[in-house]
Amino acid sequence: MGFFTADLCDEFSEKVQILGPDFKSYGGNKKFRGEVITVKLEKNNKDLATFLKNNDGTGKVVVVDVNMRYFAVVGDNLMRFAADNKYEGIIVNGYVRDTINTKDFEIGLVAKGTCPRKYIPIQDGQIGVPLVIDDVEIYPGDYIYVDVDGIVISKEKLV
Repeated sequence: MGFFTADLCDEFSEKVQILGPDFKSYGGNKKFRGEVITVKLEKNNKDLATFLKNNDGTGKVVVVDVNMRYFAVVGDNLMRFAADNKYEGIIVNGYVRDTINTKDFEIGLVAKGTCPRKYIPIQDGQIGVPLVIDDVEIYPGDYIYVDVDGIVISKEKLV
C-alpha cells in the first residue's frame, strides 16, 4: 500500500478533507484505500448486509452513516461478506460489534466505537447517497485513504 495519509495531506492539501479523530480501527487491516460507496442507514443493517453479500468490492471502501445512533451495524457476519467479496474496508459513522472476531478479517474496519446490540425491527437504508460526516461531504465515487494517522477523502484518485 504505497501511501501515508500525512504525505497525502502535505502533497495534495488543496484536494483533501479529513474526517475527525474519533474513529478507531477494528479490522484486520489498519491501512486501506479505495473508491467510496456510500450507505445511509436509519438503525438496521439489512440493506448493508445484502449489498456486501451480493456485490464485488474490489477496490471499494464502504462508508456507512447511522448518525452515531447507539446500535451496532457491522459485526463478524458483515465482515465475512465484505471479505468474501474483496472489499478494501468499511468506515462506520457509528458503532460495531464482535470486535474480537472482526480483527480476523483481512480488510479494514474503522468506527466511532463499539456496542453489543443491533437494532430490530428491520428498516430500509439508502445506497449511493451523499453523506455528511464530521462536517465533510462524502459522495459515491470519491476516494478514501486510511492509515493509523487518519482518514483522508478526495474527489479524485491521488495514488
